[in-house]
Amino acid sequence: MSPSVDIKACADHITSLQRSDGTIPWIEAGVWDAWNHGEATMGLAIAGREAETLKALTALMDRQEGDGGWTGDLGASVPLDDANRHLVPGTPKTARDTNFTGYVAVTVLRSLSSLNRLDTLPRYWPMIERAMAFILEHQTPHGDVVWRARGDEQTLTEIDSLRAGNASLYKALECACLIGRRLGKPIDAWVEARRRIGAALRENDARFDRKGTDRRGFAMDWYYPVLAGVLPTDVGRARLYARWTEFVEPGLGCRCVSDQPWVTAAETAELALACQAVGQTRQAHELIANLAPLVARDGGYWMGWQFEESIIWPRERPSWTSGALIMAADAIDNLTKGSDLLVKNHLPEYPAAKSAAKLPAFLYA
Repeated sequence: MSPSVDIKACADHITSLQRSDGTIPWIEAGVWDAWNHGEATMGLAIAGREAETLKALTALMDRQEGDGGWTGDLGASVPLDDANRHLVPGTPKTARDTNFTGYVAVTVLRSLSSLNRLDTLPRYWPMIERAMAFILEHQTPHGDVVWRARGDEQTLTEIDSLRAGNASLYKALECACLIGRRLGKPIDAWVEARRRIGAALRENDARFDRKGTDRRGFAMDWYYPVLAGVLPTDVGRARLYARWTEFVEPGLGCRCVSDQPWVTAAETAELALACQAVGQTRQAHELIANLAPLVARDGGYWMGWQFEESIIWPRERPSWTSGALIMAADAIDNLTKGSDLLVKNHLPEYPAAKSAAKLPAFLYA
């Protein structure tokens, strides 16, 4: 049991959203993608909901496409209703996101670790192997992985690469390697792909946002390289410190975007994980405690708080928000087996410049 998060209530909310085919949409009205489905699935596993977890993992297997990827809804494209309160999914835009595809390795390893069912890993190996092949197919010669699948006759140079997505893929490849190593499978290509992603994130920032959109104002771009273990601990801690006051609203949580008066529960939970990853447990606890006003009476957490207007906004309780809070509580309070999977680098990969003093300045920005 966590002193800071009502895990049962969060898991109950996720379960209430799970559909008969095992998929877990964002909200009752819809929106589905493999990454956020995975976040909710891991929450169920940590809460001990074995049947629901295994059903969700089967849903991932059922939805995987021939080349290893998944087609998912782009939640950012979903409009709000006329009252600007609720999401209206309708028919959202879709994409075959590389980060969303890679996250299946994290989902499988984290879920089965919590359930003490690592003996069933072989069942999921073909899915993971195909997913990693999809990732490597979209890795550029510079090491970065473009954010989505190529269209017909499209080259990788035409598609942007994202910092947060590549940091998440760094962790995903770590998990895939750990699974492969446990099963006695060859993983050398994945180890090298992960090393190249890490090198790009640490040493070649020009590879990201090269198509004109600057995403450094998004909290995920700031903390995800820390959370994923891309940086040495001291550098990760310094990176968080450098922009802490820009993103963290005292007593409320983490802004989703630095110049917007909107703190979000999921970003705050992930920032807490990043803090835990670099030994800042007190800050991690404080961040989660600050989210108490966003606890929903009917279970789960509201997506966010618009603090200039003092309103919950939007009036939605995404499944993945509950999943993120459960995962943060587990990592901070060490509740289940594998609780340190997301906050510890289990497959060391050292940067070319091992001295923090010699690392590029952009790592702190």
